[in-house]
This record gives sequence, structure tokens and C-alpha cells, in this order.
Amino acid sequence: MASYTVTHVRRVDNVAAVQTLTPTEIQVNDSITVANVGNSFDGTFTVISVEPYGLVEVDDEGYLVFDYTVDKPNQVLYANTAADVDYSADSGTVTVTVSVSWITSSDVTTWLGISAATANDTAFLTYCVNASNAFCYRKRVEAGYVDSQSTAPGADVKLGAIMYAATLYRERGSVDSFASFDGMGSFPIPSTLGRIMQLLGCGRAQVA
Repeated sequence: MASYTVTHVRRVDNVAAVQTLTPTEIQVNDSITVANVGNSFDGTFTVISVEPYGLVEVDDEGYLVFDYTVDKPNQVLYANTAADVDYSADSGTVTVTVSVSWITSSDVTTWLGISAATANDTAFLTYCVNASNAFCYRKRVEAGYVDSQSTAPGADVKLGAIMYAATLYRERGSVDSFASFDGMGSFPIPSTLGRIMQLLGCGRAQVA
């Protein structure tokens, strides 16, 4: 869960535009909670746009119309039925909770070909699944994708998330790699981060 400070608001044609002080990772279809803004802006809403430009109106076909000469950074827009409000300074918060459920523990045990042996194994596997869901979703957001939090965008992305969770699970108790009984021997690594990132559709990180 992340919370951001509101600096300015506007509402036109039943669409609210709220700006935050700092950049956010909020994207279309995310669920946000707006609080302490007042004037009917508060509540829980689904984001319909994050265009960083001045909102002009909603046209007759329901499309948002922007003035691309007016920059409105860190802007979040959502449907909000109430009277129009001109752009004005305001305060309050916008909170977003990201809850990704692309893969499950069952997906990972199927890929590993084993079942969790103990309650501790089951609990740790759940941690790995949650970590993989969060990591893979965040990497996709950073790469510019707009995805559902409840359904993986494709079989390739789902496989990448499963492989990453399995990698985390198999690294349990090791140092920076997979556990091995022979310090001089080799251990077959079932996946690599490069392959996982390829499945996620994410290219190499940009460098200066």
C-alpha cells in the first residue's frame, strides 16, 4: 500500500482529476482511495486515466478531451459524479493498494513437480508466490505495460512469474544461489532471470 499527498484537484463532466505531490506507479484500472480532500472527491474509485495534461471535458462519445499544452504531472483521473470544480490547490491523500494474483502455490508446485512437505514449506511457498506476483507486476509496470492485477496478461508472463517463484523457493537457505550438497560440484539451475524477464516481456535495463 502506498499513499501520496494531493496538491490540486479538478472535476469536469463527472470526472475528477487529482494531482499528487510526487510521481506514483498508479495506472489505469487500479483501485484507489481518496481521503480528506472533501467536496465529494473522497471515496474508493477505479482509475480511468493517468494522462498528465489538463482535462478540458468529456465529449459526446464519452472520451476524455485534454489540452496538451497544459502539463499536469502526477495526475490521476476517475469517474466522480458531482458538480464541476475548477483546478485549485487542495490537500488530502490518494492511497493505492496493489494486490496481484497472477499465480498460486499450486501453479508453482506443479512446475516444481513436488508438494510442500511441511507447514513451514507451505508458508514459505506462499511468501515466494506473493513476492513473485509483486515483482513481476512491478517490472511490467516499469516496462510500460498496463495489466490487470487479477489475471496474468498472457501464458508467457504467467510462466515467467511461476519460474521466478520457483527460483525463490529453491534458493531457500542458500547464499545468492541454489543450494548444493557439493561445494565443488555444479547444480542444475532450472531457470535464469534473463529467461524470466524475456517471458515477462521486459528488455534489458537501460544504462547511461
